This record gives sequence, structure tokens and C-alpha cells, in this order.
Amino acid sequence: MDTLQAFALGEMNRGKRMKVFDWHKAVRLIKKNHIKNASAGLTEDWNWTSGTILEDGEPYIDGCTYLWSTWATPVLVDDDKEVTFECWCWEDECEWNSDTTWPPTARVLMLIGDKK
Repeated sequence: MDTLQAFALGEMNRGKRMKVFDWHKAVRLIKKNHIKNASAGLTEDWNWTSGTILEDGEPYIDGCTYLWSTWATPVLVDDDKEVTFECWCWEDECEWNSDTTWPPTARVLMLIGDKK
């Protein structure tokens, strides 16, 4: 998808609910699937939005990702197995937004796990 197409889709969906990357779901997927290296981004616009979020089993915070959209789907990708997982929540139903990268609660879950 080129920039003009992405812009047009964004304009057509202006004012709709935002999908944002779900960091807690990402941690659960990472733990459940023993993921060591992962990327995140918007599946329909991957080349412009994706970046590393997990490297050698550790949160990678210096990456550059774009993880929210009204029209594209935030995903987690196991870079080693090349498996993609939808990984999002509605912005108005969770605590994250476009600026969120490895929030403290997700980092704690990486260390101690989750009961879910």
C-alpha cells in the first residue's frame, strides 16, 4: 500500500473507533507461544508501521512502531516462526494510545506472568 492509499483510508475512517495494540494480550501471547523475537505493527500497512518490540526474550523499547488505527489491524508477529496474531483492543476500552510502548504493567507481566 502506498502513502496516498493509506491516507485515503484514514480519511474515510475519520471519527471511527481506534484499534490500539493490546500490550497485555501481547505478553500473554509471547509467554504462551514462547516467543523470543517479535515485531508489532498494522497488518494492512506493515512496511510503514512495524518495528521490533521483543529481542532475545526482552522488551525492546527503542523501536519505532505505529500501533493504532481506525482501519488497519494491530498485530504481533513471532519473527522466528513467522506467525501473526491479532493483538488489539478498542482505545476507549483500554489504557493505551498511540504513544504507548511497553507500559510498566506489561513489563511486570513479562517478569511475573499473568493468571489469565
